[in-house]
Amino acid sequence: MATEARAHPPPAGEWDVIVVGSGVGGGTLARALATTGARILILERGDFVPREEANWSPKAVWKELRYRTDERWLDGDGRTFRPYMHYCVGGNSKFWGAVLFRMREADFGEIEHADGVSPAWPIDYGTLAPYYALAERCYLVRGASGADPTEPPRDGYPFPPVPHDPHLEPLVERLRGMGLHPSPLPLGLSSPGTHCVLCNTCNSFPCYIDAKSEAEQCGVRPALALGTVRVLTGTRARRLLTDPSGRRVAAVEVERNGTTERYAAPVVVVSCGAVNSAALLLRSASDRHPNGLGNASGLVGRRYMAHVATMMQGWSPFRDNRASFQKTVAINDYYLRGPDGGFPLGQLQTQGRTHPEQVHYVEPRIPYWMLRLWLRRGFDWLAMTEDLPREDNRVTLEPDGRIRLAYRPTNMTAHRRLVQVMRRILRRLGYPIVVARSLGTQNTTHQCGTICFGMDPATSVLDPFCRAHEVDNLFVVDASCFPSSAAVNPGLTIAANALRVADHIAETELGCATRPDVYTKGADDWRNESPMNLEQEDLPETIR
Repeated sequence: MATEARAHPPPAGEWDVIVVGSGVGGGTLARALATTGARILILERGDFVPREEANWSPKAVWKELRYRTDERWLDGDGRTFRPYMHYCVGGNSKFWGAVLFRMREADFGEIEHADGVSPAWPIDYGTLAPYYALAERCYLVRGASGADPTEPPRDGYPFPPVPHDPHLEPLVERLRGMGLHPSPLPLGLSSPGTHCVLCNTCNSFPCYIDAKSEAEQCGVRPALALGTVRVLTGTRARRLLTDPSGRRVAAVEVERNGTTERYAAPVVVVSCGAVNSAALLLRSASDRHPNGLGNASGLVGRRYMAHVATMMQGWSPFRDNRASFQKTVAINDYYLRGPDGGFPLGQLQTQGRTHPEQVHYVEPRIPYWMLRLWLRRGFDWLAMTEDLPREDNRVTLEPDGRIRLAYRPTNMTAHRRLVQVMRRILRRLGYPIVVARSLGTQNTTHQCGTICFGMDPATSVLDPFCRAHEVDNLFVVDASCFPSSAAVNPGLTIAANALRVADHIAETELGCATRPDVYTKGADDWRNESPMNLEQEDLPETIR
């Protein structure tokens, strides 16, 4: 059902900026631009995630797939699958693990990998560094500088790291004894131990107590609190319509409450995720843009990337894992080169405790009681390697409008070596049995690429400020602009880049400046001011 935040929208022509999508890119940009007094309309195809007992229910999340979209896509072989996508205010960030890394300084340049080359970005780390600092304040990032050997130049974190669980400390010391450099995992959590209860429901779960930093809490709600922002939920963007010249988006055509509506603004920002943003531009083909909006280069939808990732669990019959919150450790020793030198391998990080329902979802033949016994003695990790851009990893549309995602993971030589290294580490930690499961060809987590930014219109879709080369008032601020994927979680880079683009839009399109002193003020202030912090049933009828 479509809902509307704050008030009925003003007549057409009264918006300064339309943002399509309320995830990390769109929500963060709206938070910054709202400080200019701009009238901003956020169009969101989903609704607010209700606060309910099911938020923290493994059965609801993993067995019933309560919050996941029920739409179906096609993979490159024509097989139908249900993507790991959540259409709601805040987007997929409502269900992420809130790991918020900066990309390494080297990631912005060209890097040679075992199976290919990671291309350079049109901006360097120094350009994004001040926006990383602002994004870390917006998203309440907790960490500690100095322990990570690949850490880029930076000042300290805005908040101290989440302490390791006492049952995890001995293992961290053993990692140091191996000559490794375990460092605190940078996490976006509100007041661990008081507001955040350090439970085991970050990954894949919406936070019942709003203690996890995600785009609704850290983007949309602060934007709404400033009074010039509206959110229309249940509003799916179908096409972007241009003026006769084809150089400007004249309107966003949406489907809402079973009818077709159009909304217009001088600036249109797309932030639907790498797959859906590309699909929206492809659906917006016209006489002026026969291959899709802004697609003279033929690159819209191409160079899709998703991290090459393997979930790993060390197991021992003699160990009982009593850690309640184990998602606090990162190992980046092999990020830029392997243990014997050579090509980069990637990153290792601890994961939240695996729930039996999570395994039962992918391996239903294993009895539930057996899973519970097994998982009590397991130690969970993620091995993650950079995925490289390839032209044939791409998003296309079927004649009936369905999305086809043709994808094959790249850089597998490095990833297999990283998994091998992690197996050896786990066995040295006292876990003789190691099980691993890799994400495959239908992977939609950490999605990026598809609408890359760059200097040359022949080899990119967007300019360095994420403005479409061919459409003067169109910007894209999700991870689809990434020319490369790096090997760290993309969320913080999306947020930082959105703040950078917000500054550019304010200066060039609105004739003003954003107010970082306003949009980075304390999260508790926003929580008290924003009406969206209330239970949904307590909201005024106009915004329910």
